[in-house]
Parts: sequence; C-alpha cells; structure tokens
Amino acid sequence: MLTFSKPFDVTTLTAPDKSITTKFVSFGATMTELWVKDKFGKFRDIILGYDNNTMLLTDPAHPVFNPIVGRYANRIKNGTFSIPITKYPQPDGPNVYHIPTNDHDGLDTLHGGIYGWDRRNWAIVKRTSTSVSYVHFDGADEGFPGNVTVFATHSVENGGILKTSIHASATQLTPIMTTQHIYWNLDAFQQGSENILNHTLFVDGSKVIATDSIQIPTGDFIEVEGTAYDFQNAQKIGWKWNDTVDFCGAGCQGYDNCWIYNKNQTSAAGISLWSTLSGIRLDVTTNQPAVQVYTGNWLDTPRKIVHGGPSLNYTQWSAVAIEQEGYIDAINTPEFHMNQIYGPGRDFEWSSTYKLSVMH
Repeated sequence: MLTFSKPFDVTTLTAPDKSITTKFVSFGATMTELWVKDKFGKFRDIILGYDNNTMLLTDPAHPVFNPIVGRYANRIKNGTFSIPITKYPQPDGPNVYHIPTNDHDGLDTLHGGIYGWDRRNWAIVKRTSTSVSYVHFDGADEGFPGNVTVFATHSVENGGILKTSIHASATQLTPIMTTQHIYWNLDAFQQGSENILNHTLFVDGSKVIATDSIQIPTGDFIEVEGTAYDFQNAQKIGWKWNDTVDFCGAGCQGYDNCWIYNKNQTSAAGISLWSTLSGIRLDVTTNQPAVQVYTGNWLDTPRKIVHGGPSLNYTQWSAVAIEQEGYIDAINTPEFHMNQIYGPGRDFEWSSTYKLSVMH
C-alpha cells in the first residue's frame, strides 16, 4: 500500500548492530543524515544537509544534497537529444526532444531539469526499521518522452552497510540515467577539519571523460596516468591541487569529472574514501560503469548545527560528492556506444553498496 506522506516526514533506519543510522525524507527519496562511529567510538554525521529539510525545495542554490537524481543525471547539451541518438541533433530535426535548461546560462540541462526527481515528493511503498522503499510516477515531467515509474529502496545492514537500489520502467523509449548524489565529509567538521583535501581517495579508473569548458563531453577520453586525475594508487584529494585549475570548467579549481571504471565494480570497491583524522573509511561497489567526483567547488550553504552551523557555511571543497552513474551525456555522444535509452521490454536498474568501517 502506498503512503503519500508529507514531503519532509523523516524515516529513520538503524542496523540491528547499531553500526549505522540513516534518515530519509520522501522529497527526492533523500538521505538527510548518516551516522557511524569514528575511531574514538563516537558517532558522526558524515553527510551534508540542512537542519530544515524544506530547504531541499526552497534553497535557490540547489546544491542537490543526497537525493535520487533523474530522470537523467548530469548534463545534457542544449537540453536536447534525439531517439535514436545522434551527435548533437539540430533543434528541429525528427524525433528531437527539448528539456528545460538550468545550467551554464541555458547551455545545458543538469540533473533532470528544473524540477527533476530530486525535487518531487515520492510515496512510501514499504517501511521497516531497516529499510524504506519509495515510488515516483514521472508523467513525462520536464519534457521527456513517455511516463516512467521509478522505485528506490534504501536499507541498512550490520557492519556499517547502506544499500540503495533503483528500478525504473518506461511506457515508451526515453533516456534514463540516475545517481545518488551524496556529499561526504568523513570528519564531520570536527578536530579543526574544514575541507576534504586531506581525505584519501582511490578510484579504480584509468581514464576520465574529456569535456569542454562547460563540462560537456567531447567524445574523447583522458588517460589519468601521471596526471592529477590519477587515483589508481590512493592519494590525498589535494595531492596535485594546483593542477586541477580548469578541471571543473573554465577557471574552476577542483574536481567535477567522470571516471570510467576499469572493470565491473559489483564485487570490489570501485571507489574508496577515508580520513585518518576520524578513522572512517567508505568503500563503494556498484553496477554502474562510471563515477562522477565533485569536490563541492561552488558550495556556499549554511551548515547543519551538528557541523558547526548555522553561523558557518559549507563552502568550496568542504565535501566530496561521489555519484555512481553512466557516461555523461551519452545520449548525445554516440561514439561512446552506451545505450541509455529504455522503454517497454528494457527496464533501468541501478544499485550501489556503501560500506563504512573504522581504521585504527
């Protein structure tokens, strides 16, 4: 039975061994808190967010704090695509669709449009002490073709494990690419830690998608070896920080880039993050082929009280978003040979497992 709850009603999930506690709201199927123990045995809330969750809708900055993003995550050049896909279709070509643009002064669509899945009220399908399932009916929102019914399930397990899975079905051919847009700071702004540059990052990816000045893919790839993109051997995020100017767009310093995983990452962690300060470590496995790493380069939002707010703000580089996803704008980049078009007979599946542990 569906429960059409208020958008900002809170659901709390706690693993039986009390190793992890998370909170979610129906608006965007969004995670608002994630508590795990540090190496001192103290619980920390290691994700960004708001004390007043209605800000998920009303904050004009719209930093996308920890929701399910869709119908199409990341960027779509000119808010335009065709089915079958072509290389940047002409505006009036056959089978061409136009989505409202909301990024780079109207040059692209970001995270599903003006009101994507992260800004919709999902209904609760089922809820227990350790899991919650949501559903959203996307009735051709934002100009995408066809209707999509999407389910998202969040669950927690013993051993500090959070799992999220997404299943979507469409009534006609349409692009679908989702992500869970979690912002991590494993220190939770304690012990004088103000940013994530000293967090250590591992990414099992030997190439990133090459993009232009507004982060639209060119169709090429960049080999990471010997560059500031190389986290195949774990490095501090800030290890070659001065080399990251222009990585996240013209004049921008930091990361906002898409790594291609070297192999299927459903059994081994494709990406890991840890901090020696708190001792907290994150390992992520996923069925997705790529991961976007964003170092919060444009953040400027009041912090939660537990993070020292509201007099202090989350500012640039104070967290890292890790987004399991497909290739950026593959629906306009046929040379990627990635089929992100779904419809009758072909449903969309997304899953990721986040394992939180402590290093002593």
